[in-house]
Amino acid sequence: MRHSVSTRPAGAGAGVSIGSVGVALTVLLAGTGCDPRGDEAQGQQHDSGQAAGVREFHEQDLTWEECGGELECAQVEVPLDYDEPEGQTLHLALTRLPAQDEAPEGSLLVNPGGPGGSGTEYAAAAAHVISPDVRENFDVVGFDPRGVGESDPIECLEESELDAYLGAELEPADPDSPGALTSESRQELEQRISEFVDSCVDNAGDLLEHLGTDNVARDMDVLRAVLGDEGLTYLGKSYGTLIGAHYAELFPEQVRALVLDGAVDPTLTNVQMSAQQASGFHTALEAFLEDCLDRADCPLSADTVPEGVDELGELIADAREEPLPGPEGDDRMVNGARVELGLASSLYSEQSWPQVRSALDSAYAGDGAGLLELADRMYNRQPGGNYTNMVAALNAVNCADRPSPESVAEVEQAAQDAAAEAPLFGASLVWGALICSEWPVGVDRSPAELTGQGASDIVVVGTTRDSATPYSWSEELADDLDSGVLLTYDGDGHTAYGTGNGCVDEQVDAYILDGVAPEEGVTCPAQ
Repeated sequence: MRHSVSTRPAGAGAGVSIGSVGVALTVLLAGTGCDPRGDEAQGQQHDSGQAAGVREFHEQDLTWEECGGELECAQVEVPLDYDEPEGQTLHLALTRLPAQDEAPEGSLLVNPGGPGGSGTEYAAAAAHVISPDVRENFDVVGFDPRGVGESDPIECLEESELDAYLGAELEPADPDSPGALTSESRQELEQRISEFVDSCVDNAGDLLEHLGTDNVARDMDVLRAVLGDEGLTYLGKSYGTLIGAHYAELFPEQVRALVLDGAVDPTLTNVQMSAQQASGFHTALEAFLEDCLDRADCPLSADTVPEGVDELGELIADAREEPLPGPEGDDRMVNGARVELGLASSLYSEQSWPQVRSALDSAYAGDGAGLLELADRMYNRQPGGNYTNMVAALNAVNCADRPSPESVAEVEQAAQDAAAEAPLFGASLVWGALICSEWPVGVDRSPAELTGQGASDIVVVGTTRDSATPYSWSEELADDLDSGVLLTYDGDGHTAYGTGNGCVDEQVDAYILDGVAPEEGVTCPAQ
């Protein structure tokens, strides 16, 4: 069902959704504002022992057990606090797909991002995301980072509470300026944030203080040692690039090959990152619209991309005033927040574009089930209503890694600026940074460059129209790393390796297998 093009300014009246807090499934606000080695490690040699007591963790034996098909699973023990390795410990879940070669070259450690993405699930899907040549020569090993999945997960809200939190909407103070909120909506936002933070504090205990990315990088060096690898071979996507960059900063001499695909810029504040990510989603939205408007099955009646943005902004506004029904048996209404989440979720992969066209067609016919399905994909909500702990982990890591916003006024001004540049997503993403202002754990230093001085070549892969991690972030990280080499994919979607582009896969495979980084300036075209 087609409808007329809205004359309302793009996104006007669409409001702000709490659900877009830290909206990226495989990205986002990670890094640190201090030396990632911490006070204890400054001045030490870059070697496999951060503190003397850590070395015993490198000597533990893994017990691999079959856990489905060819997969093997194990657990590894790591210190909760690397400054006090003799104290409390955590157990990290591992999944391995053994190499097809009987004498593999080593292990390829993988992480899909998040914060909050499961590396064990990513390794279980290795046949679909890692090339055959690499799988033949390397064991593919995924791990759930501390606080994530099966690795002593942090828990916050109950499932019904999380449904309400992610579907909440807030009233804009001015329909033509969605970045500013009414005083009542600001109070509601602050109350919901307080409830979320309080639940995390109550449930997490001491773990909350030790979830930063620098600790995940230290865990990864324990994994390298326990797996028996002299140097680390690693594929990190999205937020996983920050884990890899921190590793290079901490342990440059242990770097064998790091592939950082869809990079996050560690030098930005939470508010800056949210605003720039909103711009990335808007770029991806324009690419989707340009493709859609040339297709016979496009449900939009717009003639131009800007008109298409207006039309989708009107859909969000209409759903905010009169929510759409979801699937039978699901009592959640598809309001503007969930329409916005569904649209954002579909921009992670060009392969989702047919699905969102169909979902939009249904939405214009009065059925929001397709958009709700896409929205649920954003935060790993299962059909039965269960969630992974992604939302809890995402906020815990983001807020632990970077300085908090200085004031509500800072966030509000940034939200207004972002809404002007990215009318559908800007306000929600920037307001999402406000949760860190109430987080009990964080840093008070400015974000710093990670240079990985002394490491061998590190390959950073950037996609020109990446939604969740703008291409400029890959450019910045490759430039900041002393040995960074940028490989560009001129295409759409979030991350590039293993998504079907033969040029990208060939360049990355050569680096993983033989240690040969791409020539500087290589650009792979879309196929």
